[in-house]
Amino acid sequence: MKGLKPPEDPNLLIGYESSDDAAVYRISPEMALVSTVDYITPPVEDPYWFGQIAAANSLSDVYAMGGKPLTALNLVMFPAKHLDMGLLREILRGGNDKVLEAGACMAGGHSVDDNEPKYGLAVTGSVHPEHILTNGGAQSGDILILTKPLGTGVLFNANRSGKLPPDELEAILPQIAALNKTAMEIAIKFGVHACTDITGFGLLGHALEMARASRVQIDLVYSDIPFFPNAFAMYQKGESTGSNMGNRKLCRGFWESASKKNREEEELLFDPQTSGGLLLSIPGHYADEIMAALKEAGIADAARVGKVAASSRPYLRVL
Repeated sequence: MKGLKPPEDPNLLIGYESSDDAAVYRISPEMALVSTVDYITPPVEDPYWFGQIAAANSLSDVYAMGGKPLTALNLVMFPAKHLDMGLLREILRGGNDKVLEAGACMAGGHSVDDNEPKYGLAVTGSVHPEHILTNGGAQSGDILILTKPLGTGVLFNANRSGKLPPDELEAILPQIAALNKTAMEIAIKFGVHACTDITGFGLLGHALEMARASRVQIDLVYSDIPFFPNAFAMYQKGESTGSNMGNRKLCRGFWESASKKNREEEELLFDPQTSGGLLLSIPGHYADEIMAALKEAGIADAARVGKVAASSRPYLRVL
């Protein structure tokens, strides 16, 4: 979008300048609309799980802004002449079930004939203009909490290539397809300063966006970061993703590892996530309370993964 005239409407509270998770437009002093769109290629063979994961992935951006999803529109690309339409019906059923779980309304959508199936949602949500969560606002002394394990990128690829048995992947699909709704609601109760969801740029890519927007240093403790079972083993077996190299390049010059990591360990930090968890920057004095609340709410894999420090420039350290 470089070279395009930027919007000048003062009611556009969040646009694309800060690389935030969604756009936010104020329609009254008490109400703003959250707008986002996302779609993915099939991460799994099961069409119903594909629909659920894609929908949760799309809805996540609204939660990352502190919003409540209201409506969703299907985005469908499907080779109707080559695949059974029953597969598409199952994809849409998965997406619809996830939208209903979010308390939103499926309101239609658009489809095109395409060689490769793709599915996602355009989602509209609501948020109070004074209660928007952004990836800016992290403060020195905050703790960082990650609400889902990492590793979906390499695991999906390893399943496609035959390195990961299907039953190993199926075991974690409920976690991947879980909504970030509850985690967001709990974070708000504890005065969250900044929030983003971990998706295509991996943990370090999205943490760097938070550091840049907040003008802080982020320290991550590698041993505290949760990873899905088999993710490290798949990198050891030579599996990777098409995004790892780009994500590493994105962070070049803005991160360092304070303890020696091998290449496979580092790759997990750049692994692109689909329907990943939230990265929350929370006031440090709430550390024990919010972790207890997340665990009590069933978010068993939530982990305290680091802290925020003052800095003259945005920077990441992996300890």
